[in-house]
Amino acid sequence: MIDRVLVKFSGEALAGEDGYGIDTSILKYIASEIKELVDAGIEVAIVVGGGNIIRGVSAAQDGIIKRTSGDYMGMLATVINGVAIQEALEYIGLEARLQSAIDMHQIGESFIVRRARRHLEKGRVVIFAGGTGNPYFTTDTAATLRASEIDAKMLIKATKVDGVYDKDPNKFSDAKKLDELTYDRALSDHIKVMDDTAIALAKENKLPIVVCNMFEEGNLLSILKGNRELCSIVK
Repeated sequence: MIDRVLVKFSGEALAGEDGYGIDTSILKYIASEIKELVDAGIEVAIVVGGGNIIRGVSAAQDGIIKRTSGDYMGMLATVINGVAIQEALEYIGLEARLQSAIDMHQIGESFIVRRARRHLEKGRVVIFAGGTGNPYFTTDTAATLRASEIDAKMLIKATKVDGVYDKDPNKFSDAKKLDELTYDRALSDHIKVMDDTAIALAKENKLPIVVCNMFEEGNLLSILKGNRELCSIVK
């Protein structure tokens, strides 16, 4: 079984039906799913987006806010979400550490890869916030970067669908699930598993990307035990 993974959650997933902010019932659910992995002996890192609070591209779309400033605002949103996830994990008895690519010592540690690895080795969940610390990069890219830096064996993108489809399954009834595809196909066919920069980085580091439905209870552990029917994999 995979011994170290990074799980990427979207910020929007934390918002629930409200579409904005943080739904604590979803936080509790995410924490319970992560606890299953930790209890099974898997070392877990997390990256979370910030779209439930603000997206940098959207904030900058009319030109009043510069793109770079909008992206930094988005990074701060991921820190808020990271604090929330840390609290939820600790609430159910897990040890968790928040590391931010943007220094804010009152809230979490600065990102130091050796320290992150040590936390993981001690059974602590590590939450990477603040994106890459640089504008123009998505949290998908941040997730791939951090997964590569900590030598994760797999990157799991936890979404609202059970895998990758050749077209939007919500719009097309004949959409076909792709159980497995290559990095090159994902890039050439513009299949939006993650953004192109993230996929290219995963390819360079031979990091498998698994796409699955986070709202199916027990999915994450089942996939890591080898059940590939519940997901799509890019490798």
